[in-house]
Amino acid sequence: MKPGIHPPYGPVVFRDKAADYAFLTRSTMTGDTTVEWEDGNTYPVVDVEISSASHPFCTGSARVVDTAGRVERFERRYGARRAAR
Repeated sequence: MKPGIHPPYGPVVFRDKAADYAFLTRSTMTGDTTVEWEDGNTYPVVDVEISSASHPFCTGSARVVDTAGRVERFERRYGARRAAR
């Protein structure tokens, strides 16, 4: 790696306010605010809109799409596909 061209890489707290969840990891992102973590150290905070604690796929609240109903509705409107000749 070339020296002097990469951003600093250090500990950062990512906070999901929707789920009231925060986790400490390492990143090149930095926040304007800081927070005191469980270990007593102060880290920069990055607020995120969605995380694994609030994402519908990870929480199991994802909706199932009814693709069979869509196909049947399409065939009713436009007719079934003809067999290839």
